[in-house]
Amino acid sequence: MKNNNSIQTEFTMKKLAAWLKEHNITEVEAVISDFTGIARGKIMPSSKFLAEAGIRLPESVLIQEVTGDYVDDSVYDDLISNTEMDMVLKPDQNAIHRVTWALEATALVIHDCYSKEGEPVEMAPRNLLKKVLALYSEKGWTPVVAPELEFYLTRTSDNPDYPLQPPVGRSGRPESGRQSYSIDAANEYDPLFEDVYDWCEAQGLDIDTLIHEEGAAQMEINFRHGDALSLADQVFIFKRTVREAALKHGINATFIAKPISHQPGSSMHLHQSILDDKGNNIFTLRNGNDSKMLHHYVGGLQKYLLEAMPLFAPNVNSYRRFLSYTSAPVNLAWGIDNRTAGLRIPDSTPENRRIENRIAGADVNPYLAFVGSLLCGYLGMVEEIEPSRMITGSAYDESSIERLPLNLEEALERMENSDIMKQALGSQFVKAFVEVKRAEHQNFKQVISSWEREYLQLTV
Repeated sequence: MKNNNSIQTEFTMKKLAAWLKEHNITEVEAVISDFTGIARGKIMPSSKFLAEAGIRLPESVLIQEVTGDYVDDSVYDDLISNTEMDMVLKPDQNAIHRVTWALEATALVIHDCYSKEGEPVEMAPRNLLKKVLALYSEKGWTPVVAPELEFYLTRTSDNPDYPLQPPVGRSGRPESGRQSYSIDAANEYDPLFEDVYDWCEAQGLDIDTLIHEEGAAQMEINFRHGDALSLADQVFIFKRTVREAALKHGINATFIAKPISHQPGSSMHLHQSILDDKGNNIFTLRNGNDSKMLHHYVGGLQKYLLEAMPLFAPNVNSYRRFLSYTSAPVNLAWGIDNRTAGLRIPDSTPENRRIENRIAGADVNPYLAFVGSLLCGYLGMVEEIEPSRMITGSAYDESSIERLPLNLEEALERMENSDIMKQALGSQFVKAFVEVKRAEHQNFKQVISSWEREYLQLTV
């Protein structure tokens, strides 16, 4: 007799088989996200994918560093079973997308990670987001999110020591200076963005507005608001889509948080609101005023976000972005329509009232950034945490609110010692994430920068 899991898997595979046949797909990329947000998995003929009804990967794949290395053996043995068991990956029938740049008709299918016993793998980023969303569901709440993702277009270069440069546009010239909201500057890369929009539409990615941001060849694309899990999937796919479109046009796209000296950093601002079981925005009262839930959500972000900081700033480069007077936050002040604050309440109609978390960089894993923001806000609402006073002037001049961590080491130590993060996200995930990022930081410290050679080589 078939159990419920077998019946669900059979139903999922039938739906996937019908979709693959309808779209004449001959090849499938079966993928998961690791901590960095890299798509890892297997590529196979669609017939083999359907026959296997999912794939298996070693659980160690989740804790690969961005360099491809692993943590020290002593730490590795604490995180991974000594037999390096496989995870069972189950496809999500709602997370199948065309790989529009592939030469062969190819589909990407996002999977979830389970143990052989059928339990969700605690360290998998997508599972963590589903876990946090389940907390909301138990309360009858539904998060609605809208990410805004910034990135730079750059010339290609095979030398990582060479500073990144703006690419040549349609005019035959690279950008010089800053062109915030310039239509003409954005149009310099029209052929690329035509592909981006066409490919996103074919993949079902719900992107909306294109904006030229402050930096030279720095762009922003906004997503329409919607379901948190679906939008995390979409951002995960979107980054790869933009990089592929850029490569087609002979340039690169980068989501590094601070890729170019003396230029603004790139963020992933996350707008979020919460609906009740009747579809009403719980951040707004019937008379149109702010609700206590709005303030408690802000209070939760202020109280707990610093303990989850590596989820929003996961790389050593991430902390270069947090500089005063550079269109990036330096603390967790909050205010209405105040872009100097880390937590901004956009000026909107009552039914669209939302909170914009401006802390996350573009270099985040979207699943984990969504996890951090939604979890901290949830804790604020259930614990009824009051926020600090609202800031009406520049948050850069506000000294009463604790500053964001200055570097990755400080942020990792705070997360490592956070009981609430271990309780909510699982001690295994916290340990694994901290140790992987700490190992990456140790790797970084072995590299001597051009600044050290320029200013210290002949002077100290």
